[in-house]
Formats: sequence, structure tokens, C-alpha cells
Amino acid sequence: MTWTPNSWRSRPANHIPDDYPDLKALQDVEARLSQFPPLVFAGEVRNLKSDLAKVAAGNAFLLQGGDCAESFKEFSADNIRDTLRVLLQMAVVLTFAASKPIVKVGRLAGQFGKPRSSPVETIDGVTLPSYRGDNINGMDFTPSARVPDPQRLIHSYSQSASTLNLVRAFSKGGYADLANVHQWMLGFVDRSPLGAQYRETADKITDALNFMHACGVTSESVPQLAQVDMYTSHEALLLGYEEAMTRIDSTSGDWYDTSAHMLWIGHRTRQVDHAHVEFCRGVKNPIGMKCGPGLEADELLRIIETLNPDDEAGRITLIARFGADGVEAGLTPLARAVKASGRSVVWSCDPMHGNTLKTASGFKTRPVDRVLSEVRNFIDVLNNEGCTPGGVHFEMTGQDVTECIGGAQAISEDDLSSRYHTHCDPRLNGEQALELAFLIADKLIGLKESGKDTEDRLAG
Repeated sequence: MTWTPNSWRSRPANHIPDDYPDLKALQDVEARLSQFPPLVFAGEVRNLKSDLAKVAAGNAFLLQGGDCAESFKEFSADNIRDTLRVLLQMAVVLTFAASKPIVKVGRLAGQFGKPRSSPVETIDGVTLPSYRGDNINGMDFTPSARVPDPQRLIHSYSQSASTLNLVRAFSKGGYADLANVHQWMLGFVDRSPLGAQYRETADKITDALNFMHACGVTSESVPQLAQVDMYTSHEALLLGYEEAMTRIDSTSGDWYDTSAHMLWIGHRTRQVDHAHVEFCRGVKNPIGMKCGPGLEADELLRIIETLNPDDEAGRITLIARFGADGVEAGLTPLARAVKASGRSVVWSCDPMHGNTLKTASGFKTRPVDRVLSEVRNFIDVLNNEGCTPGGVHFEMTGQDVTECIGGAQAISEDDLSSRYHTHCDPRLNGEQALELAFLIADKLIGLKESGKDTEDRLAG
């Protein structure tokens, strides 16, 4: 079937606002965006796809995280730096545990819009359109703020460009030096109530770094130790924006969405004959797809075939989000079907969205123990099915927020109101995210050791 960047417009399009008061103004903004410079480049996208192919083959691990929804109000260099710092700390722990490269993908530089379960919300008897992300409308509960404004797309592009500029500077300019990142992680271990539990892994990393240093392997002798590749991703929700950012690569002649290195299709917009799948099938970026309750195996295989008919390694990442209690029943038939089909995919776990609840005081939150439990169950189910648990996809911030209850800090429901800053869904704070990294590390070390035991038995 013929594909063009605007062929999605002939398909049903869920969760794209259709109530812009001035459609001509929206079209003008999209036309302006189509003339703006790309945010990412085709060569970078190809590098990410190559890295994800290694994840699919079991030779690397995907770490994808960041804000639930970026905001204009909280945009600052400090917030970007703090989120990047936590991702780097997690990557050090996971690199040591897995003995594999960690592919680092941020939910940043474009993750603004969010699909909502209801198009309206009611407070004190007043009903207004729902807040749908800063690139669509405002969070303030007023009629004027909730009107979709196309100029917000220009603002989100500018903020994304600034974010990318800073991320590139941090990741290539020495901030990401392995020795520095490990020292930050040791600070967390010393502060954490579970520090003794993490100390063994931290000490082993210290020993490895000391050995490397003694052998002359430092960031001065090996510059790669002071640099990392950091990729960007967001949900491809507002397809008019994505279309405007889609360009032909002059080297290959292929279409790339230059708004991010990786895009994903949400659980609510994954219909195989609808607009979001139609758009994503034509761009060459790696594509993620959220897989949650209600997704049948035959439907999943049809979507994979549509998005990746040539079975290109690194093209498809399946992001499971079933909730801690639903992993075995929901994921098992999907993993079994994909394995039987012989398709190359990355299996990643989103332990956030299936574990959201609302407290009596009205706060949305996520219990850390359920987040950790879903990751454990995800790894166990895939391991039992002979598939590779390839990554984790989570919502977090480097800020010291109180949005998810539990964890080593034992954040309670009463604590939520003290530092609850999210514009949409609750996020793990930096210390809770590092707890997640140590949990995954323990599981990966266990899998590595059990695999070695199996090899030894076969060799004997």
C-alpha cells in the first residue's frame, strides 16, 4: 500500500484533539514546523536501531525512562541534569549486572501530549475539557486554559531543541564520566535505608573501576569512558506535529520522523487500521508499542507485520504493561505467539501504567512494591517462555518528589501532598528509580548465573 507522511489523515485517529477553534491557525503552525530544522538526524536513528538489534539478540539491555509528561513550567537545566544523572546511575548498575551495554533512551525532548481516559473532567460541579499535555492545552482549570492552542506546538518544539542541546552537552562533555557517575551512586547507597543490601554490588563496581584504573584504563586514556550515547523518545500522539517533522533522508531516500530517535504507539491508539499505526509504518525510526490488557496474540502479530514486514532487527520494541497481578495471564500468550512466529522484537516492561491507583484523598499514585513486582514477573514469564527480557520503560524524575508510595524511603499516602508535582501521572523519584535498577540487577545476575550453571552441566 502507498504510504505518505499524511496518509494517516484518511484513517480514524483516536486521542487527537478535534476541537481547535481555528483549524487554519493549526495548519499554519504545522506548515511552519515543516520548515524548522530537524531535532534528530537519520544517522543517529540508524545507530539506535542497530543498538536495539543487539538488545533483541540478547546482547544489550534497554533502559528507557523520564517524565510522564514534560511541562513548560518545570523546564530547567537543573531538572534535565537531574533526570539524566539518575538514568546514568541506573545504567552503571545494570551494565555491571548484565555484563552488557545499556542502551539509554530518555522520555524527553518531546514527551508532552498524553491520551486521557475521559475527554472531560469535573471539579466542584464544573465540567471542562481534560488537560491533555502542555503542547495541546493548559493545566489550569479554567475555560480559556483548556482550549487547544496550536502555538503550544511551537513552544514544545523550542523546548525540545533546548533539551536536546543540553543532553548532548552533558552526555558528551564529561558530565557522564563513568567514575563520576559511580561516585554519585555511592552517595545514594550511603543514604538509602537499604544501603547494606546494595553495598555488595557497589563494592564490586568499585573493585572493577580500580582494576581498570590500575591498568591505565581511564577517561583520559579511553575518552569513551567519559561519553555516552543518549537517545530520545516520545509517544507519537499528535500526528500533525509528527508529520511536520518527517523528512526524507538525503543519504538513503527513506522517511524519518526527526522529532525523536524512537517513537511509540500507546495502548489506546494501537488499532491496526487506524491513524497511528498507519503513520508509524512508513517512518524508519524504531517503533515501540504498548501491550496491555485486551491485546490478543493474533492482533499483535498483525500489528508487527504491518509495522515491520521485513522483520528488521531493532525496529520493534514491545512494551508490556499489565499490572503486577496481570503479567502471567496477559504476557504469556503474547510471548508464546511472537516466539512461534520467529519475529525479532525487543521485550520491554512498563511497570507503571498497570499499577496506578487513587487514594482516599484524591491523589493518583503507584505503590513501589507493585512496580518492582511487575518487573520481577515480567522477567520470570519471558525467561520461562524462552524469550529475552530486554528492557524496562518507566516514568521517573530526578527531583525529590513524593508521588509513588513505598520504597526504601517508606513514602506514605500522607506524604504525597508534600511534594506532588506531576502534571499527569505519578513518577518514581531518583532514589526509587535506583531501587528499581538494583532489583533488575539482582534478577539479571541470577539469570546469568543460572545460565552458566546450565552451560556447565551440559559441558559436563
